[in-house]
Amino acid sequence: MYLGIDIGTSAVKAVLMDESGVVTDQAKGSLEVSRPHELWSEQAPGDWWLATSKAVLGLPAERRRQVKGIGLSGQMHGATLLDSEDTPLRPAILWNDGRSAAQCATLEATEARSRDITGNLAMPGFTAPKLLWVREHEPRVWDKIATVLLPKDYVRLRMTGERATDLSDASGTLWVDVGARRWSSEMLSATGLDPSHMPRLYEGTEITGKLRPDIAEQWGMGAVPVAAGAGDNAAGAAGVGVIASGDALLSLGTSGVIFVANDRFRPNPGAAVHAFCHCLPERWHQMSVMLNAAVCLDWVARLTGFGNAGALIEAVDARDPRTESLLFLPYLGGERTPHNNPNAKGVFFGLTHETDAAALGLAVLEGVALAFADGLAVLRAAGTEIESISVIGGGSRSERWGRIIAAALNRPLIYRHGGDVGPALGAARLAQVATAGLSVETVCTAPAIAHVVEPNPRMVATMARKHERFRQLYKNIENNFLETQDDR
Repeated sequence: MYLGIDIGTSAVKAVLMDESGVVTDQAKGSLEVSRPHELWSEQAPGDWWLATSKAVLGLPAERRRQVKGIGLSGQMHGATLLDSEDTPLRPAILWNDGRSAAQCATLEATEARSRDITGNLAMPGFTAPKLLWVREHEPRVWDKIATVLLPKDYVRLRMTGERATDLSDASGTLWVDVGARRWSSEMLSATGLDPSHMPRLYEGTEITGKLRPDIAEQWGMGAVPVAAGAGDNAAGAAGVGVIASGDALLSLGTSGVIFVANDRFRPNPGAAVHAFCHCLPERWHQMSVMLNAAVCLDWVARLTGFGNAGALIEAVDARDPRTESLLFLPYLGGERTPHNNPNAKGVFFGLTHETDAAALGLAVLEGVALAFADGLAVLRAAGTEIESISVIGGGSRSERWGRIIAAALNRPLIYRHGGDVGPALGAARLAQVATAGLSVETVCTAPAIAHVVEPNPRMVATMARKHERFRQLYKNIENNFLETQDDR
């Protein structure tokens, strides 16, 4: 058996995969996000560890004893600041935290070659600007920083005692020379750090250490090797076989991502496209990233009294409301691609006396789909063509949402077995490559297709009309977001 652990934003997921690549068991431990101030998003690192232990111990004991290797995947960009005793100095600042916009400008002014080195536009979600914010606003914390880790790598430290990360996750810090696949001394210096603050860099398929004996005993397994693993999207790509140049996936989780594998480094920072290392040697990838996807549906479900997204989608299916005049901008926590605007807000436009909960729910499904269409447009503008897309993430369970997204993108969506646990499955696959002596091509194959959603021509035409209005609405009110921020 191989164990894959994915440290997500809303939960830690653990899966067991057998040698043939079949997921036999899965379990999770829930997480909460703290938002003490506007634009802030934080979690306590200790909560990741508690949720990880809960998830692992939720798997069958007899199969845990058969584990030969462990792989890690996790939410990217989170600034986890440790002192010389490896104790967290403050809550981790997460990927969807928007407080450091001013520090992004400072970073790019300090290192004029920032975009050339990293291949990316400095955004508040990335790790480096968060450290500049801490240096400016929390000097007592700054003075005690000995190590900066990403979320999954804090869990690794607790598991193995090793400070290590992989290149796909590290690419999202803005401290990596992505083309050369190494830490950038220039970018670290621009943040007031040096390589001594960083964990050791590995390819995702390399072994970073072994499970500590006390943790192995607690989890009921041997002192097995732990692979470097990957950031959540790269791990998800490994999980559904998106490894060859041009292969693509759409991740429909808390955030939303369109991910395209590349055989070379292809940056396009001007369009807010992310260009990172893949979790596999000598491979890279591009991403369009939206900060608010399934989280928007969870929000409107709570707002309308349904309690959970599944119940609201059932109401949408039962009512089949008309939303021709209703639009939703899904920017509850700002946005990255293509706007790079941490101050953007969510908007319902076109409300009437007839608007009910089901109509709001459908508008949210459509609004997220239209934001995905924005992301696909900037990828295409960068010269990246995508014919079909594999879908991963918890939102992939909704057939209705799949039909809407397929129409918005005018692309077929491929649903594969295991796609709903893609990152954890990918982490398990990376563990198998690292420990079993098998090739990436042998292990990271595309799982069997569960079903394909083809774009409906009538829905394609409807979503194309809505997309034009969606983009125009953002342009019309963009300046109001800044005024709202100034009014605080």
